[in-house]
Amino acid sequence: MTTSNPLEEGLDLTLDFDKLAKAAESPGILPCAVQNVDTGEVILVAYVNELALKTAIERRIAVFWSTSRRELWIKGDTSGETFALLEVLVNCEQNSLVYKVRPNRGGICHTKNQQGEPRNCYYRSLDLDTGALVNLNP
Repeated sequence: MTTSNPLEEGLDLTLDFDKLAKAAESPGILPCAVQNVDTGEVILVAYVNELALKTAIERRIAVFWSTSRRELWIKGDTSGETFALLEVLVNCEQNSLVYKVRPNRGGICHTKNQQGEPRNCYYRSLDLDTGALVNLNP
């Protein structure tokens, strides 16, 4: 039950090195790493503005600012894969955050593996010898 999106499912390395330039078009944001509190896995990296952080704290769920849609992104509103927000860490320079979360259904990403199960957003690995992408959860 995989999507046919070559960016999300393909094995060609097409990194978006322009992401930060695009994100710069959304002023007032910070990068936010999201970590599964139970496993220590980094689930995803997103952006947060003041409204997203305030909403996340008030609702105790993962909320971000979508730099592509330029709107509040409540994680799981469309995919159903929501996260309970348990802790927010602030780095020394106060210019990035870590959300420590617990997935509410056990799933994480909007993409699914072949069994139709949500997976961690970091489901591909870069083979350091060949430069090829390897799907760790097909």
